[in-house]
Amino acid sequence: MDHTALAREMRGLREQVTGITDTALAAADGLLIAADTADSIDPEGLAALAAAGLGLARRTAQATARGALHRTVAYGSHGCAAFYAVGDTALMVVLGDEGMDVERLHRATQPALRRIDLILTDRTDRTETTETTVKTAEGV
Repeated sequence: MDHTALAREMRGLREQVTGITDTALAAADGLLIAADTADSIDPEGLAALAAAGLGLARRTAQATARGALHRTVAYGSHGCAAFYAVGDTALMVVLGDEGMDVERLHRATQPALRRIDLILTDRTDRTETTETTVKTAEGV
C-alpha cells in the first residue's frame, strides 16, 4: 500500500475544502490505515467509532431498501464529522469546523474516494492516477 499517495489524497482534500480540520482512513473493521489529525484526536479511537457508525448506517440503508450507503454525516455544535464508504473495505472520516461547506465537501470527496479506493486495492499505477487528476483539474 502506498502510504505517501494516501497522505497526498488526504492533504489534497484539506486544501480543496476550507474548514476541514482532520482526516482519517480506516479499514471497514475499524483498524486505522492513515490519519492526519490534531493531537487532541485519538486516530485509532476515531477509526473504530467511524467503522461502527458506518456499519450501522450501511445496515440501516440495506434494511430500508435505500441501496448502497455512500456517506453519513453527524452534526455537532462545533462542526461535523462526515463518514464516507471507500469501496467495500474501507472508510474515510472527515472532521470539519462550523464554517465547512458540507455540500462542497461531498463534491470534492468523490474523485478522492475513487483514487483512495484504487490505492488501497492497488489496482492502478500511481503515475496514471496523478496524471488523470491533473488533466481533470485543468479541464482537459
